[in-house]
Amino acid sequence: MQDIYPSRHAKMAEFLPRLDPVVHGDWSEDAPISIDQAAQFDRDGYLVLENLFSDEEVAFLQSEARKLLGDPAALEDETVISEPGSREIRSIFRIHAQSPVIGRLAADARLAGVARFLLGDEVYIHQSRLNYKPGFQGKEFYWHSDFETWHVEDGMPRMRALSMSILLAENTPHNGPLMLIPGSHRSFLTCVGETPEDHYRMSLKRQEYGVPDEDSLAELAHKHGIVAPTGQPGSVVIFDCNVMHGSNGNITPFPRANAFLVYNAVSNRLAAPFGVEKPRPQFIAARGDPTPIAPVSGPLMEEVTA
Repeated sequence: MQDIYPSRHAKMAEFLPRLDPVVHGDWSEDAPISIDQAAQFDRDGYLVLENLFSDEEVAFLQSEARKLLGDPAALEDETVISEPGSREIRSIFRIHAQSPVIGRLAADARLAGVARFLLGDEVYIHQSRLNYKPGFQGKEFYWHSDFETWHVEDGMPRMRALSMSILLAENTPHNGPLMLIPGSHRSFLTCVGETPEDHYRMSLKRQEYGVPDEDSLAELAHKHGIVAPTGQPGSVVIFDCNVMHGSNGNITPFPRANAFLVYNAVSNRLAAPFGVEKPRPQFIAARGDPTPIAPVSGPLMEEVTA
């Protein structure tokens, strides 16, 4: 398969043209988002859906997050990632498969329906995780494009995937909210450096390869600016697979917890990695024949507790 987004091959970083649409679906009156929201996602590479889930649903999700964080021994060992130099949990991967509550969340029509429209295809979960930034101790996630890593290390062929961050705690300007460079998704910034073997063992704690160079980052930030969407629990931030993003550490007493769901188009299933010999493990990147999500409507609690 031709590599149309080569990265980590050259000595110098460069901006390559994006060869894929941002919004793959054709908007109609039946679309799950408004025409203005679709246009904003196309232009900025992200979209915020405020208070998408009810207070009761938020409490249900928060209870499940506490359960996952409170008993990591009950989870698949390799899916629990701690902070560098600490035993604090940084991320829990594959939560949609380890928790029926999160599995139901991933299939919810309010999320999966939007993903199907924006990606113009049936979708499946490429990756899921709970990202937790405890008060005072939560570390940063450095700037990166998800697609660069998914392409080089996982074998995702095209830019036809997106992430949804479901806010499980209030995201304020101070507790390390997601930061994005709107408009940065319009070009593909290559990275330099040869990828070490089993890079994921290091990168899930602190990424050093597959991150953009500072000059290019500064160019993007000066050109487009930086935004940091905030909101109440139950809001959702949707962002394109190629938008540049990151987050600061959390030195406030207020923890931040978000559930991340990555939807990929079924037609964009993973191939062989484009930059490494061995793909990353399944708990980070789902491989094989994907099972399309059948969207489910109604309150989250009904399906799980029925």
